[in-house]
Amino acid sequence: MFLRGAVVCLLICMGFQVHSKDLTSRLGVGFSDNLSETLPSLYVKYYSSMETAFSASLGVDTKKDQSKFGFLAKVYRTIFMEDNLNFYMGAGAGLLSQEEAGTNSSGFELNGFAGVEFFLPGLDSLGFSVEMGMGVSSPASGTRFRTIGQTAGVVFYF
Repeated sequence: MFLRGAVVCLLICMGFQVHSKDLTSRLGVGFSDNLSETLPSLYVKYYSSMETAFSASLGVDTKKDQSKFGFLAKVYRTIFMEDNLNFYMGAGAGLLSQEEAGTNSSGFELNGFAGVEFFLPGLDSLGFSVEMGMGVSSPASGTRFRTIGQTAGVVFYF
């Protein structure tokens, strides 16, 4: 029974042509909140090909005695494409710095993730992202492992 269902699904899928959202050579600018510390960031994303993209996030908060700084660079590989939806996997690395009670601590962040970027019909240049995965960060207070489940950002593509 399972084999028959799998064959039917395969035949149906082969009959449809996939039209994906082609973002090749497009630069996007927006915001994200994908650092291990809560820090809204400016976000830039560039698709070098239909399957590969790169991004950078920069967040700064200069609150007295509680300042924060974060920079995160990511690489993405699109694994499945739909009309208004791209599924991807990727990895990121970044630097974190935060001040608490006059003491500054700095460290790094590494993460692996899977996500989806979707586009509303008629708004082809506006992308919304959601990601999940695993990460590790190492501020001065010690190494921290965490799961990731977040709204990764909103970006406008030129």
